[in-house]
This record gives sequence, C-alpha cells and structure tokens, in this order.
Amino acid sequence: MHFNRSIPETWDNDKSMYFDHSSFGVKLVEMVDHYQQNMRSAKYALMFIALTFVVFFFVEVLTKKKIHIIQYLLVGIALILFYSLLLSISEQIGFALAYLIAGIATIGLISSYVYSIFKSIIQTGLLSFILCILYTFLYVILQLEDLALLIGSIGLFTILGVIMYLSKKINWYKEE
Repeated sequence: MHFNRSIPETWDNDKSMYFDHSSFGVKLVEMVDHYQQNMRSAKYALMFIALTFVVFFFVEVLTKKKIHIIQYLLVGIALILFYSLLLSISEQIGFALAYLIAGIATIGLISSYVYSIFKSIIQTGLLSFILCILYTFLYVILQLEDLALLIGSIGLFTILGVIMYLSKKINWYKEE
C-alpha cells in the first residue's frame, strides 16, 4: 500500500504526519427538486405580492379610477393561491410546467377581474403584461442557482428605479 499513497507503513512518535493530501471521497450533487423550488418561490411571495399591489396602485392613481380595498384583498388572495397551485400541481407534473399553468391561471384570473373593474383593454393589457414580466422574472430567479441573488438584486433595483421614475410626476398632495 505504500506505493499508491504517501503514508509510510510505520513511523516514529516523534514525527508528525499530515494526512491532508491522502484523503479521498466523492461529492454528491443534490438535485433541486420541486419542493425546494416551491420553497424558494415562497420566499419571494411577499415581495411579488407587494410589487403587484404597487402596479395596481399606480394604475389607480394614473387612471383616476378607484379600486376598493376589497378588490385589493381579492387580488391578494389570488396571488397567494398561485403558490398553493404551484405546489399542488408540481407534485403531479413537475415544476416548470406547474409554474406555467399556475402563472397563466393566476394572471388570467387577475386580468379578467381587472377588466371588470377598469373596463379598458389597454389598462388590463398593460397590467397583464407587467404581471407576465414579474412572473417570468421570478421563474428566471428560481432557475438560477449560483447567480440568483445577483440577478434578483439587479432586477429589483431596476424595478425600484422604474417605480421611482414613474412616481416623480405624480402630485401626491393634489386635492381633487
């Protein structure tokens, strides 16, 4: 055995031996399953619900159409149910397809509800487009493992910049 490794067969007590270079082993790569992806998506839930409400708020302020607190609540419940749908469907068919189905269902439900509130295809289309961008952004972040924090931080910084740019023209103290 002394031919295939650098450890002598015998040694004296006065010699110190280092076994750092003679270790062996394997590294097992644990694949990310749908439960871990669902957990990662749930960690972003509060932020994406808040971003959706910010979009609703801007649509309300810019169009001067009032959205009742109950309507905000119903949209919030639909957003929360996205995560329940995602988990339950991903247990059956896998995460990617489940995300697509849950996302389309949630965006479709919210879009049809928004249309009933605003009665405008343009406003509904704009809000639906922004929701599609948000859900696509979340999916991309969930698929990135090593760069998720970096891309997520840059994306959120960009979103905040857009919100700040759009809100600078709003007269917040204007009395109607």
